Amino acid sequence: MTTPASTQARTLLQKIARRVMVERGLAPEFTPAALAELNAINAPAIAADASTRDLRQLLWCSIDNNDSRDLDQLSVAEALPYGATKLLVAIADVSAVVRQGSAIDAHARQNTTSVYTAAEIFPMLPEKLSTDLTSLGFAADRLAIVVEMTFSTEGALTASAIYPATVRNSAKLAYNSVAAWLDGTAPVPPAIAAVAGLADNIRLQDRIARRLAELRHLGGALSLETIQTRPVFAGALLTGLEADTPNSAKRLIEDLMIASNGVTARFLAAKKFPSIRRVVRIPKYWNRIVELAAEHGSTLPKEPDAVALEHFLVAAKSADPAGFPELSLSVIKLMGAGEYVLELPGGNVAGHFGLAVRDYAHSTAPNRRFPDVLTQRLLKAALAGRPPPYASDELAALAKHCTEQEDAAKKVERQVGKSAAAMLLCTSIGKQFDATVTGASDKGTWVRLMQPPVEGKLDSGPAGLRVGDRLRVQLVHTDVDRGFIDFIGIGPRLTAKSGS
Repeated sequence: MTTPASTQARTLLQKIARRVMVERGLAPEFTPAALAELNAINAPAIAADASTRDLRQLLWCSIDNNDSRDLDQLSVAEALPYGATKLLVAIADVSAVVRQGSAIDAHARQNTTSVYTAAEIFPMLPEKLSTDLTSLGFAADRLAIVVEMTFSTEGALTASAIYPATVRNSAKLAYNSVAAWLDGTAPVPPAIAAVAGLADNIRLQDRIARRLAELRHLGGALSLETIQTRPVFAGALLTGLEADTPNSAKRLIEDLMIASNGVTARFLAAKKFPSIRRVVRIPKYWNRIVELAAEHGSTLPKEPDAVALEHFLVAAKSADPAGFPELSLSVIKLMGAGEYVLELPGGNVAGHFGLAVRDYAHSTAPNRRFPDVLTQRLLKAALAGRPPPYASDELAALAKHCTEQEDAAKKVERQVGKSAAAMLLCTSIGKQFDATVTGASDKGTWVRLMQPPVEGKLDSGPAGLRVGDRLRVQLVHTDVDRGFIDFIGIGPRLTAKSGS
């Protein structure tokens, strides 16, 4: 077992991250050619041609994590007559700076995503771009692709448009402080109060986002809620794990991005363009989801039904708010992973089961996701009346590659996160914890502790364990270098119903 000095925690985790990235086919460093290109890049010229609208006077704002600098989107709303609302989402125009076929593009194409590990972020694009020249930073004039949407008072989309524009971020806001203000538990954040009219504008955005969410949930969008953790450092010292939970501001941005991604997908389809869609197919293990619902006293139909599943999830959250994140995690595991697929003109690929949307193209995070860069290049070609910049067979191969690399990146993030958790638990060998089964297959059984919320492998335990079961476990082994946390089951298997 590795037992690093606590003051070397961050350095060791960085070394582990880089090693695991290479093992997974990801590049932790930019090539010399990419760095040479980067040195020659200056701030993009703000275009003044007729096709680029000047929208810098609008009350644009960003809402993201406290420490985020790779700002991909801004939003603003306008009240219209008869209760209608115009909503604009500006997406950073990465394609204006990162040329297709360049060395920087080659790095982004290899990794396809930024990798957010416990000790270090490995950006898809160099930080000079992703946190500066292609980031929609505070008070900076930037090029963007704007998705304009008009909604009726009921939340129905009545009109939409996509066009290039110049924008300026009037307020860089953080999820937690905005959420506390929206929920009425804290005063208005100073960055909002400093801009006349911004508070009312954000409340308008929140109202339309809530209405959009209500409509999606009526259609079967799933109310899933998991607790993510991130290591907390004091300098190089690892001091603990901090829960990162959902809140109203995160949901606001999520709902606006879902709407934007749908408009983008339908725009490309209307232009007879191919597109890269993000899909989550019908749940792979629906039978087990039915069993899990039964253990909570609910009945689901034998065939996958998103509306019925959503009703169950809402009821389960109401009955047991504290235990709901564990139930959500079980359902997410049983649904199966999302993937990128090519949608050809006139095609009919699967939609996104969890979001209850048919048309969904990732487009709103081009600083950190390569599929969004691909979508942006397709959009700009369609807007300019040019043919698609990629052949269909190349797009199909890229969709598959993006799925594989995203999976690899998640495995790196999980492994480094487990290494951090192993550091914290290495002095707790022999202690007992309450846990939930999160994975059960021929490859082994995995459990997640209730507190602290970390995941590990179950070396032995009751027979017949299934995802969602609860049991008492004992920590028997940790390995920081490999991210191993091993338990044995010391109590009987408890179904969700009997364990509640």
